[in-house]
Amino acid sequence: MEKILVSRCLLGHAVRYDGGAHGPVDLLLRWQAEGRVVALCPEVAGGLPTPRPPAEIPGGQGAAVLERRVPVRTIEGADVSEAFLRGAAAALALVRAHGIRIAVLKARSPSCGNRENYDGSFSGRRVAGEGVTAALLRREGVQVFNEDELDEAARALQALGA
Repeated sequence: MEKILVSRCLLGHAVRYDGGAHGPVDLLLRWQAEGRVVALCPEVAGGLPTPRPPAEIPGGQGAAVLERRVPVRTIEGADVSEAFLRGAAAALALVRAHGIRIAVLKARSPSCGNRENYDGSFSGRRVAGEGVTAALLRREGVQVFNEDELDEAARALQALGA
């Protein structure tokens, strides 16, 4: 059975930076009931607490963090890049262990965002970009979707014969 990596917050787990969740999302719960879901919050897996200060990537590019050209900083200015890199590595380890080819991750997260991210100014301004985990998984060949792209994720899953 094809497994899917899913952000824990989308399953209703209170792991967001503010202690909240963004779910549960019905389709993801159905996939979870089918035994398809491998759940992870990269930020928590990387060692960050819940709640935690909001963090953003200057320029919004997770690939730049992977290449150690840009840090992930909290609103207070602390560099939390290492925790984000550890979380991305944990996600990659799960992908490899379970043969995962599809991920549904939280939109606009500095870890999980797959299309756009905040620009690092903590002003709410968005830019095209992806989070650290999303960038690493995409490099590994994983198809990364967000909670607004569930129809696309379901089609991708179907195309894999799952």
